[in-house]
Parts: sequence; C-alpha cells; structure tokens
Amino acid sequence: MDLGPGRRAAPPRFVLRGVSEKNREGKRTARQKLAAEREKQKSKDKRRRALIVGASVVCVLGLAAVIGVVAANAGKDDGSESAGPIVAPSGAQGKDSLAIPVGEESAKSTLVIWEDFRCPACKAFELAYRDTIHELTEAGQLKVEYHLATIIDGNMGGTGSRKSANAAACAQDAGRFTPYHDVLFTNQPAETDDAFADESKLIDLAGKVDGLDTALFQECVEGGKHNSWVEKSNEAFRAGGFSGTPTVLLDGKNIYQDRSMTPAKLKQLVQDANK
Repeated sequence: MDLGPGRRAAPPRFVLRGVSEKNREGKRTARQKLAAEREKQKSKDKRRRALIVGASVVCVLGLAAVIGVVAANAGKDDGSESAGPIVAPSGAQGKDSLAIPVGEESAKSTLVIWEDFRCPACKAFELAYRDTIHELTEAGQLKVEYHLATIIDGNMGGTGSRKSANAAACAQDAGRFTPYHDVLFTNQPAETDDAFADESKLIDLAGKVDGLDTALFQECVEGGKHNSWVEKSNEAFRAGGFSGTPTVLLDGKNIYQDRSMTPAKLKQLVQDANK
C-alpha cells in the first residue's frame, strides 16, 4: 500500500515472530544445558560424598581394629609362655590356694600383701616394715598371706616378675619362702632391668639362703613349675580391682593407703587386737 512520499510500510509481522521464536528456543536450550550441568554436578557431588563416607568407614574400622588389638594385649605379660597345669606351692592356702601363709594360724590379726618382686614400691614397703612383720609373726601375733603379682611384666615388658614369683614358690616348697622373699627384694634390680628373667640369677640368689640351692630347687626354677599358678595369682589380683602393688590389708583394711601408718603404728594395732 502506498503511504505517500517519505513513508515506508512496517515490516511484516511474521519476521518478528520468527526472531521471537528463535530467542525462546535459545533460552530454552540454555536452561536445559544449565539443568543438565546441575544434574551432572549433583551426580559428581553424590559420588564424592559416597567416597568420603566410605573412606571414613574404612578409617574407623581400621582404628577399631587397632584398638581391639591393644585392648586384647593389655595386661598380658610380655613373652609369657603357654600355661601348663596349675601347681600350687606346698602349704598354699585360701581361694584357689593362691596365698602363701607365714605365721601362726591362730594369730588374731591377718596381714594380706599383694606384691611384685620387680615393683620398687614393694621393695620400699618391705625394707620399712620387714623387721616389724617378722617380729609380730614370730611372736604368734600376726599371720601374713603373701599373694604374688606380675604387673611390672605387663607394664614394662619381660618375664622377671613371673619367674621370680615362680622361684619364690619353689622356695616355699623347700620351706624357705620368707628368707628367699627377703633376698629377692634386697637384691631387686632397677624396674626397667629384667634381670630376674634370668633363672641363673635367681638360682645364684638362692645361695644366700641356707639349704635352698639344691638340685630340686634348680629344677623347679628352670622348669617353671609354678608359672601357671603365678599367672592365676596375677589374674586374681587384676580381678580384685586393686589400684597397684603393694596392696596391704590388715584385717581387711587397706593400711598402705593410710598416710599416717608407720611400722610402730602397725605393731600397736596388731598388739591391741591380740589383747
């Protein structure tokens, strides 16, 4: 249609519609690509989380396995030999025959002592109270029940606690427990020195006790005759819930934890009980 000079007709509408359709199609394609990228990223994130969780589970299981091994070995004597038949020393008394008695059965006071021959604190107690305990047992006023433990073997490694306890049990068989017990503590090596793991050392020390160093004693020590009994005694110590060695109970009361306790006070308590 002629609009007159200087005027032009408007572009056909179908051209505008074509451009609009192309724009919409382009936007739709862009949205689809963006959605596809998002889905792809979600899949990657999901796989990454799965890998992280899986790795965490493996680490936790690995840590649990390590803890299990540590727990399984806690308290075990390093290098301990397989247990044989339990052979209690001669004259052992109490539950499972785990107590070595010293003193008169008729004594009115009983002192229960849990000791480890490698334990420095046990040596300190023995050196401080030994003379008083001997005096009271010889007077028939006190009965002592010795229980042997091997906690230093478990804590420091080695077998000296067990082997020296076995040797002391062998001395009990020979009727020489008390003097050999004292010799072991007097000649106790440093806590980190497992010298008592050497049977020849234990036999040499037996030479300090009259009548103890015999072929029978040597065979008992070298053969570990009472090893299983010692291990049974240590199990009883651990099951007893005691805080450590020495544990010293006078008529059931823990006197080692009494800071006011002295050899003189112990003597007075026992004498008072015997009045």
